[in-house]
Amino acid sequence: MDTAIAALRAGLAQGRVVPYLGPGVLALAGADCPLPATPKALVKHLTAKASVPHKLHGNLTGAAQFIENFKHRKTVATAMREAFSPAVEPTALHAYLASLPALPLLVHAWYDDLPQRALAGRCDWGAVQGVSQAEHSGAWCHAFDAAGNLAPIEAAADWATLLYQPLGSVAPAGNFLVSDSDFVEVLTEIDIQTPIPAEVQRRRAGRQFLFLGCRFDDQLTRTFARQVMKRSSDQHYAVLPETPSRNEARFLEQQNIEVLALPLGRFTAVLAGQATPVRAAAG
Repeated sequence: MDTAIAALRAGLAQGRVVPYLGPGVLALAGADCPLPATPKALVKHLTAKASVPHKLHGNLTGAAQFIENFKHRKTVATAMREAFSPAVEPTALHAYLASLPALPLLVHAWYDDLPQRALAGRCDWGAVQGVSQAEHSGAWCHAFDAAGNLAPIEAAADWATLLYQPLGSVAPAGNFLVSDSDFVEVLTEIDIQTPIPAEVQRRRAGRQFLFLGCRFDDQLTRTFARQVMKRSSDQHYAVLPETPSRNEARFLEQQNIEVLALPLGRFTAVLAGQATPVRAAAG
């Protein structure tokens, strides 16, 4: 495992590895982090703002769709902004990734703004975020420069680091893909890559992906990961201390993703050189 981490450290520094952050990264912000760190925590917040049928209480996209249908899309957007409005400092992992000047692409598949906060000290980056067809008909994504201003999508070609947030983000404009209809629109086109920006497709080519804070225990998560990493390298990594479910294990094998069974905090410390290597610590 030490050899793999050393290779990943070198790959990140040289821009050959693409970090792909999931909601589990928020666990690094501490037990008292006020941001929803799982789909279940987020749907609990949404259903506290608007009543939905009991059968949807554990279904994030279904609950969001019900609220959208019966309360209006603005109700969903407002609840999402409220859920992710608390200001939380970037974690050590966010800070480490933001310190890499040669990192061409950073994928963030959750709704918080910690990657933006970590990158705020730089001016050579920008974000491309997925947007809802319900709010921006005919558009798949919006681009924002380092100052948070709306930018032409073509501007992404000039950024040293492109932050890609396929699900949207609370900042700077509160764009979210969260309801069933949001994802139906994207999934009808994602196999032919239409919703994925051309610059993201260009930057992923030949590169390895490193999945951090991600679980692959639902079809939607697996589909997005598969499509975002399409036509990249044929070898990838995932930090996953939990035992994978049967569906996760199948996905990991199909996509040739090597599992590093290490707690994310420990992995981050070793990656950043702030802790002894895994083998040395074990000995």
